[in-house]
Amino acid sequence: MKTFMSRAVLASLLMGASMLATAATPAPKGAEVSIVSPKDGATVGQTFVVKFAVKDISLAPAGDVTKNTGHHHLLIDVDKLPAAGAPIPTDANHMHFGKAQTQAEIKLAPGKHTLQLELGDSGHIPFDPPIVSEKITVTVK
Repeated sequence: MKTFMSRAVLASLLMGASMLATAATPAPKGAEVSIVSPKDGATVGQTFVVKFAVKDISLAPAGDVTKNTGHHHLLIDVDKLPAAGAPIPTDANHMHFGKAQTQAEIKLAPGKHTLQLELGDSGHIPFDPPIVSEKITVTVK
């Protein structure tokens, strides 16, 4: 019985620690993120600048655990937001701006593309609830 209890306590501790490690950071009340430019429906060249803005939250580099801060992630042609409680992926569709950048020059292939911003916390985890911009569409010539 002692062995069973010891294992149950250990399992509970490990499970609790793993849940805390991936717990989403609560979103500050009123926090918003937006794409300043280009505007929805714009036609742009293959290389163009995307400007970001925030409201009621501050920007900080990835790894900075200052309360009420985060950093941008640009979602390109993404239909479903990244999973809650897990780091935002790093790939061609999820660009990270972990130095707290407020704009970026990006290059896309010709055609229609969607752009959306999502703020991540110090560990690239989406806030709870997610802080995302309106999704815009651009046409790349």
